[in-house]
Amino acid sequence: MTTTVNLAAENEPDEQLSSTIAHVEAAFETARRSQRLWAQSSLRERARIILAFGRLVLDREAELLDLIQHETGKSRRDAFEELTDVVLWSGHVANHGPALLRSRGKRGAIPLLTTTTEVRVPKGVVGIITPWNYPFTLPATDSLPALIAGNAVVLKPDRLTPRIADRLLELLLEAGLPKGVLQIVHGPGAEIGGAVIERADFVMFTGSTATGRVVARQCAERLIGFSAELGGKNPLLVLEDADVDRAAPGAVRASFANAGQLCISTERLYVHAAHWDEFCAKFVEHTEALRLGPGYDWGIDMGRLISERQLATVESHVADAVDKGARVLAGGRRRPDLGELFYEPTVLVDVGPGMIAHREETFGPVVSLYRVESDDEAIALANDSEYGLNASVWSRRNGESVARRLRAGTVNINEGYAATWSSYASPMGGMKQSGLGRRHGTAGILKYTDAQTISRQRLIPIAGPDGFGHERWAGVMSAGARILRRIP
Repeated sequence: MTTTVNLAAENEPDEQLSSTIAHVEAAFETARRSQRLWAQSSLRERARIILAFGRLVLDREAELLDLIQHETGKSRRDAFEELTDVVLWSGHVANHGPALLRSRGKRGAIPLLTTTTEVRVPKGVVGIITPWNYPFTLPATDSLPALIAGNAVVLKPDRLTPRIADRLLELLLEAGLPKGVLQIVHGPGAEIGGAVIERADFVMFTGSTATGRVVARQCAERLIGFSAELGGKNPLLVLEDADVDRAAPGAVRASFANAGQLCISTERLYVHAAHWDEFCAKFVEHTEALRLGPGYDWGIDMGRLISERQLATVESHVADAVDKGARVLAGGRRRPDLGELFYEPTVLVDVGPGMIAHREETFGPVVSLYRVESDDEAIALANDSEYGLNASVWSRRNGESVARRLRAGTVNINEGYAATWSSYASPMGGMKQSGLGRRHGTAGILKYTDAQTISRQRLIPIAGPDGFGHERWAGVMSAGARILRRIP
């Protein structure tokens, strides 16, 4: 059944859901008590719960899509992208996590005499702070690997999208997660987020680079680890050998998914001169064909922005660019006839230095097109940014070689962002000012653990047997070292 709510309305924080510092303190106390028992559970049991959670998400598909759309105003297609991502990632964590986390025997100092085991120990209580743009995907993406590793979690979702996180917790409890292992606190980032960081044993943060620096300082002061996905000004390159008929619609999806409110979406397009006229015409054509509006039906391509603040940022970036000489090829207008927070997908050209949109992240449905004379020029301009989160390359033959020259944590060939994000066995994260650490892959699970090495010495101590003599033992060890150094 479709919920009857207004997708065109502006989000307002629900003050009834606001936590206090006392609530945060209580959440961590409960989480610490629960974590001790949770860490003693088997990896098989944790995996079973996470698999059951994924099945519940599929069973409640319509309800969850309605809720995601209600809180974010995104299109149903974009909401469905979140839901399928959570289902597939939960399956990956449950199916591959136990093998990664299992204790492993390692070569000891002296073969046969030293046995060594590497053990993965949970961090304890992980603090997770997530934004509003993907309020189902990001809490699940970060919480599930922390949970399978034996940690408890205290999650602080964004104030604009609190109920999706609450529903995530309800489904995990229904799947069998012991009560208390995952705690949720709500409220402003500076106060409640800061309180989470002050108490956590490890922090996972997603947000702006500016806020990421604040989080980094807080974690450094406490000498705790943290991982962060931060801002991006992601480039898309249409190379000389690109297929324009594929590149134009693909670039539109890369630029305007979730109304551009996506950390890994495209904001800069570098188009080879050989394709400039054709690509611009087709890109504008596909952009103007996007269906913009509110609604729960599948016919809408792009929904609204999250808040008046975000809309104001988009408008200011476009106005600044136009005032300084940029031209609008498509869009460029607020659409109050559709609702309070709708803005047309916008294509700019002649954007240059001194314009806000040239280097700063807009995080909205605005993209700038740049003509380049060679693939090398496109690569140089793509790398000319403080950010390095995601990139996209469109090419028939040269995509792989160009991708390796780009300074970005993920590079998609003939796709905008989904290919790398959905490759769950491989790490995802940013270079330069776009973040630290990685989601997904082995690193995205093991980061929630500490490596502990346990060694047992048998028969003869490493320092040598009693009465053997230092010089004599040194000779034995020297001969042994000559042999051991050749053994892989």
